[in-house]
Amino acid sequence: MEKCYIYILRCADDTFYCGWTNNLQRRIRIHNEGKGAKYTRSRLPVKIIYYEEFESYIEAQKREYQIKQLTRKQKEELIKNATDKNGDVAF
Repeated sequence: MEKCYIYILRCADDTFYCGWTNNLQRRIRIHNEGKGAKYTRSRLPVKIIYYEEFESYIEAQKREYQIKQLTRKQKEELIKNATDKNGDVAF
């Protein structure tokens, strides 16, 4: 089975966008080409700031839903705990 990912993007207007995909790098590229979610099209460029890997798309979708229920402050804590001192996310 193919790996799936949930991810959080920081948009140019400093808002967050959360989604899921089975090809993380391709999905980020699509977002930045203006072909991704309607929400991100007017908020380019976007930068990936967080992701998690899952064994199935069902697990990824469940986690995406959980993250979307978090407050911005809770999302910031989640991101802070997962990034390095420069705030970068490694693929």
